[in-house]
Amino acid sequence: MSTFNIDEQRFLIVSAVEHIKRRIFDHFTRFEPRTLIICGSGLGGIEEKVAIKPAPLSLPYEEIPGFKSSTVPGHQGRLVLGYMNNSPVVLMCGRLHYYEGHALHEATFPIRVLNELQSMKYLIVTNACGGINSTYKTGDLMCLNDHVNLPGLAGQHPLRGPNFDEYGPRFLALSDAYDLELRKLLFQKKDQLGLERTLHEGTYTYVCGPTFETRAESRFIRMLGGDVVGMSTVPEVIVARHCGWRVLALSLVTNECVVDPPASALDESPIPIEQGKATHEEVLEEGFLASIDVQCLIEAVVEEL
Repeated sequence: MSTFNIDEQRFLIVSAVEHIKRRIFDHFTRFEPRTLIICGSGLGGIEEKVAIKPAPLSLPYEEIPGFKSSTVPGHQGRLVLGYMNNSPVVLMCGRLHYYEGHALHEATFPIRVLNELQSMKYLIVTNACGGINSTYKTGDLMCLNDHVNLPGLAGQHPLRGPNFDEYGPRFLALSDAYDLELRKLLFQKKDQLGLERTLHEGTYTYVCGPTFETRAESRFIRMLGGDVVGMSTVPEVIVARHCGWRVLALSLVTNECVVDPPASALDESPIPIEQGKATHEEVLEEGFLASIDVQCLIEAVVEEL
């Protein structure tokens, strides 16, 4: 894992910005994006909502200085720049995770870079998650209104190290991390679109992964007040808020976490221990099934930004 060096990071940010601006200049007459959309596992179909005229610009991560490669199935690993409902947007088709071996400053590096475009104001982030709240069912959506950053409380924090004073304060308040007006807009658009899929509002618990939670860990997260649990989103939200962006985050419940204790070895007729076991294939499948509703919701929100 790389060591954080703020001067080196500033150099990489400048290099990445120059590369992206050069590609934008070669491709568009004028392009000043306002919104970054990060596509979660199985939710990359949002790219289909980007207009084909003018043609979008696709930039593989490996071409951009300082960007790391995405290694997770369902994460394509490229920036897509284009228009959604006449609004200029950037899509991260494939996010970067801590569990892939990326340091948190590397996983959030794209936000620092895009902030230098000056026009960026909004982050819309999607993710796949496990349902902890007993009322949440597979296929439900949840709008984040708060989070629990378990790795951050233990010292693995995206703002750890020297502070980028040119971006934000050393001690960042996160009591307003998830923009109230954007959350209201999301629910309004859901009603206007007549979507039948359930949309909750609640607390996301961030864990590092890559293992899915044990039964005891799921009960622990429920005790902390977490409604869902996942392996992404919070580092990106923190850095976006540090840059002064407004944030909207949307989770798709792809599995219901198992909270019951495991069967006892002394039980003569135990419940199969595999019951409720989560898989990444399940995550991708649920993402595919929900993708149309998620795409419609995000497109409707972006139209107002």
